[in-house]
Amino acid sequence: MSIEKVARLAGVSKATVSRVLNQHPGVRPDTRDKVLAAINICDYQPNLLARQLRTSQSHMLLVLISDITNPFCSRVVQGIEAEAEAQGYHILLCNSASQFHRESAYLSLLTGKVVDGVITMDAATCLHELQPLIGDAPWVQCAEYDPAIAASSVSINNKEAAYETVRYLADKGCRRIALVNCDMRYLYSHQREAGYRAALEELDLPFNNVAYAETVSCEAGSQALQTLLAGSERPDAVFAVSDVLAVGVVHAALEAGLRVPEDLAVVGFDGISFTGSLNPPLTTIEQPMNQMGARSVQLLVKRIRQPHSDVVHEVLPWKRIERASS
Repeated sequence: MSIEKVARLAGVSKATVSRVLNQHPGVRPDTRDKVLAAINICDYQPNLLARQLRTSQSHMLLVLISDITNPFCSRVVQGIEAEAEAQGYHILLCNSASQFHRESAYLSLLTGKVVDGVITMDAATCLHELQPLIGDAPWVQCAEYDPAIAASSVSINNKEAAYETVRYLADKGCRRIALVNCDMRYLYSHQREAGYRAALEELDLPFNNVAYAETVSCEAGSQALQTLLAGSERPDAVFAVSDVLAVGVVHAALEAGLRVPEDLAVVGFDGISFTGSLNPPLTTIEQPMNQMGARSVQLLVKRIRQPHSDVVHEVLPWKRIERASS
């Protein structure tokens, strides 16, 4: 369906239809309504390539994530997609698995103006490799960030959240608090372990035991707890850096005949919705996942529209959801 037919049906010029499609402010509300109604009737789809050539913008955002199967990533992407749509953009999602060849192939779209900017959720240790490919293009780092890179970021205070979690478990009477951590390429793994160790030192708790899961999966969480239980001294609490890992910890604890939380208190991290339906329901540190995604888009769109806007490092609030596992 052509723009000419939309114009005839609405009783306006093609230029007016074009101004409505491009959200030009100089169109009267009643005229805009007539054009939009005609577009709906005609089921008109604008030629995006032609619009890109006119405006030098594609209204497409590239989103690089390391693992779409991780519920945390999925929730953040939901926030990204909803806010992008509200801002008049679409997203192109790359599930990179932190593989440089995948990321570089997608980032070539920046130079071809196929996308206007990029949001990365990749491991912090990988971001310096991406910097030469992204160059001066609009870029926001979501959740994971490299403070040495001059790009805005959105995150939470992971060290603080972990520190307060250990203090919370200590206040519950736990004295042998273990940590289940994972891939140390990620900044959050370092920050959460730093918070864990800082709290143990301040509380003068000598038990200091960390098990590293090979992947962020329930199976890896179960294996991590089995490793901890095989030690000379059994923990009475486990703080896992991911809800998915924590679910595996609970499963392995019950399989081993332990009661949760009487024998082993368990706390996860992220605030994934299904954790409230477990038996027992999981205590967790809730990240504002949708908000992290939405705010990343807002900062990116501002950078696209105002290329010289300031770099911003936003730290969003987290909260603890206390349930029966602790």
